[in-house]
Amino acid sequence: MRGISFIAAALTLVALPVCAQAPTAQLDRIKLPAGFKIDIFAQVPEARSMVVVPDLNAVFVGNRRGDKVYVAIDADRDGKAEDVRPVVSGLKSPNGIAWKDGYLYIGEQHRVIRIPAADLKSIDGAKREVVLDGLPDKSHHGWRYIGFDPKGQLYVTVGAACNICAPDGLEGKIVRVENGKTVVVASGHRNSVGLDWHPKTGQMFFTDNGADNMGDDVPPDELNVLTAEGQDFGFPAYGGGDSKTKEFGAKATPDMVQPVVKFGAHVAALGVHFYRGDAFPQDYRTDAFVAQHGSWNRAQPDGYRVMRIKMEADGKVIGVEPFAEGFLQGRSAWGRPVDVKELPDGSLIVSDDTGGRIYRISYQK
Repeated sequence: MRGISFIAAALTLVALPVCAQAPTAQLDRIKLPAGFKIDIFAQVPEARSMVVVPDLNAVFVGNRRGDKVYVAIDADRDGKAEDVRPVVSGLKSPNGIAWKDGYLYIGEQHRVIRIPAADLKSIDGAKREVVLDGLPDKSHHGWRYIGFDPKGQLYVTVGAACNICAPDGLEGKIVRVENGKTVVVASGHRNSVGLDWHPKTGQMFFTDNGADNMGDDVPPDELNVLTAEGQDFGFPAYGGGDSKTKEFGAKATPDMVQPVVKFGAHVAALGVHFYRGDAFPQDYRTDAFVAQHGSWNRAQPDGYRVMRIKMEADGKVIGVEPFAEGFLQGRSAWGRPVDVKELPDGSLIVSDDTGGRIYRISYQK
């Protein structure tokens, strides 16, 4: 499929300040399509990856820098969590979160564990079972993203522990876990930080962050689709998209797969979620939403928004447009979206690790 470009221009590299204004005063600055509104669902410290567990009226939330996993409970399902608390502690960069058959799965920097979690009161003291050990124990791109495909198989993304280099071992790969072992399903990504499966085709889509220090406008961040196991998505020959690196570009081959969406350079595309509900208008069904965390070293800051990837029923990308933006005001950002998930009522929730919040975006006809 042909990539769709969404790239902005800039000049030189600088760091971006973060605005500390109160969130309630800022929510009205978020631009959304007509009929949509945004509210605060929960306050969660450095909220990262999320998994929604309807049976517990709960949203589990990972954390990149701390050692805890949190839970936000909305027992009355009014769209606002009335109880937020840590439920698992003593972890190492527990960014990745998933759920299956009564178990909470946690992707740490060096491993994946699972904990029986049918009872919220007993999670912290429950036995921790190691599902996968021996992941690269490196902090650079060491925050893991995990998820289950429609068949119930667990996948883990492993970033390259560098900016531009030849990845070592499992670095730069996405693996499937089978009986404690890894099966490589995709390689050649620099730092894949979000994955989901198309509701109709079952194909895996995943984001990837392009390399730094190649310029303000290159390389693009990516949204990719895996159409056959074992595909190579180009890194380090490509820093992102079709932008070759000076270190490894000579090794580029025609077999390397290009993205289906080329986002702007350095927008930091993270979590991706396909809409499966029926609360949004019909033309949103099976579209994807991608959280853009925002650039950190671009002359003109870019990202800091949630993008809508418009798709046909077969997963073909037909458009890319902003869905929720306004977290960036001028050169200051008061929020940085990380992950997007869906509540049982069909509304979306968006985590923000800078603001320490989860937002809920709903639609009213």
